[in-house]
Amino acid sequence: FKENRKDDIWLVDFYAPWCGHCKKLEPVWNEVGIEMRNMGSPVKVGKMDATSFSSIASEFGVRGYPTIKLLKGDLAYNYRGPRTKDDIVEFANRVAGPLIRPLPSQHMFEHVQKRHRVLFVYVGGESPLKEKYIEVASELIVYTYFFSASEDVVPEVSCFHAYYFHRKYEDGDLSSWINRERFQGYLNVDGFTLYELGDTGKLVAIAVIDDKNSSVEHTRLKSIIQEVARDYRDHFHRDFQFGHMDGNDYINSLLMDDLTIPTIVVLNTSNQQYFLPDRHIESTEDMVQFINNILDGTAEAQGGDGLLQRIKRIIYDAKSTIMSVFKSSPLLGCFLFGLPLGVISIMCYGICTADTDGEVFEHEGAKKESGDRELTDEGSEEEQEEEKNGKYTELSDGELKQKDIMEKKKD
Repeated sequence: FKENRKDDIWLVDFYAPWCGHCKKLEPVWNEVGIEMRNMGSPVKVGKMDATSFSSIASEFGVRGYPTIKLLKGDLAYNYRGPRTKDDIVEFANRVAGPLIRPLPSQHMFEHVQKRHRVLFVYVGGESPLKEKYIEVASELIVYTYFFSASEDVVPEVSCFHAYYFHRKYEDGDLSSWINRERFQGYLNVDGFTLYELGDTGKLVAIAVIDDKNSSVEHTRLKSIIQEVARDYRDHFHRDFQFGHMDGNDYINSLLMDDLTIPTIVVLNTSNQQYFLPDRHIESTEDMVQFINNILDGTAEAQGGDGLLQRIKRIIYDAKSTIMSVFKSSPLLGCFLFGLPLGVISIMCYGICTADTDGEVFEHEGAKKESGDRELTDEGSEEEQEEEKNGKYTELSDGELKQKDIMEKKKD
């Protein structure tokens, strides 16, 4: 594969046998291979155990599992979208094709407009802007389509896009403008999409709902977000991305909080802050007021990337990891966490026991020393004799002479 891969275009899944996400992708990947073959695509689909062929995985910059890459000549394109068959196949067909697709007629232009909700078209001849456009396309082809056309094919769009770029986004370069505009105004947001939206610098306003719940409240919040995205595009599109998310599991892990659905949350993916409405959102006007409060700084920001939040994140992630391990495999959880805790407990018990024995030993030593002192205080015969002699030295000379006379009389 390493020697012959440049002869073909390859779509490769780099996986690890022990990776749970890789196992979940496996049936989807088989469907991708079947779909690409049935389409007659020139793209070859394969998968590689990155743990067995770590040198090749390192050569392509594989740092996590699973990693999906399209290899085209000397170039390797990373796939970062949702892991569904349709999304992966669409990515492979887009990147494997021409970098800039020409639109030779107005009929073709209308056709691609119907097929793609967002597309970028360079209108005109050779110029420095076209060179820049090609450069940006080579970088962002993994996300969207790039076309070129002459002015007679799309004359009205030519004037519109020239104005749209040079007037409304004159403070940013072409790459940042395309990166901001490559999403449609309203999205079905998931974890992958939210990750990509972080590159746009926009705040993300999300209605967190249950797609399977058809109650009035769930439907109403989703409709409010859709109406704001559509009717207030000129006001908020530059700073906000709108959409809805099915379920609150991902949001809860992101905010380290339990949100009751249905609800609305605005995320700042650049600094991990988020905003929750201080009152119930009943209408489009309420949502517009909430957004304006965020823009003028009167809405209270929660979360963030400060020191306390980082410590909280470490604790939360550790707790979530332990809980997920025990939930998926209780025996494995007991082995991974019970065994180290048992070893640590035994070590602590040994340390505490050793300290206690030392204290008893010191106590007995002190007691013995004290007993010796008591015996010494009573005094041995030698010490008593020395004490008696000491008393004699304290007597005066007259008393000594009188004592000697008394002893002679006794004799």
